[in-house]
Amino acid sequence: MSQPSFLFARGPQVLIEDDEGGMRYLPGVVAPARARQWFEMLHESVAWKSERRPMYDRIVDVPRLMAGFTLADPDLLPVLRAAHACVRGVLDAPFTHVGLNLYRDGRDSVAPHNDKLHSLAAGHPIALLSLGATRRMEIRDKHPPRRTRRVGLEAGSVLLMSHVSQHHYEHGIPKTREPVGPRISVVFRVRPGAGA
Repeated sequence: MSQPSFLFARGPQVLIEDDEGGMRYLPGVVAPARARQWFEMLHESVAWKSERRPMYDRIVDVPRLMAGFTLADPDLLPVLRAAHACVRGVLDAPFTHVGLNLYRDGRDSVAPHNDKLHSLAAGHPIALLSLGATRRMEIRDKHPPRRTRRVGLEAGSVLLMSHVSQHHYEHGIPKTREPVGPRISVVFRVRPGAGA
């Protein structure tokens, strides 16, 4: 299978610079065999939910499946505990919650957005672990000249995003007509007032 044309050269990349660490892409944080195992375990064991949201003048299906967990939950899936420990190995942040998104195929996506700032503890980063098929993320400036950066989020990679970057940039996963398998994003965040 040929590699998608949007992939960058191997190795860590600084996508955005700011005083809180910016946005950094770290490929190969999780070994390929372990990444495949974690994908399979989450794909099969998580109670995935579909949601509907208002958009313009109608209610539409969110084009992906979702789930969310509190890291302090004693019943947290062991695979999520292992993923959390792995991510803490590259970014020692006091994460309190983990959100999961399942992109079933190229028709699933997330529109350009920034994380809701009221739901994030100021000064703390977001860490996004990718499992499954590679999907392209687009990161674009909110203000002119609205430059767009594209990075292929490979299985086992981690994308780190500073809190302050959410003020200035949007990120999203566009739909694609290219054949692509399912992907799971495992997103660690620090929520305000969560005892962190």
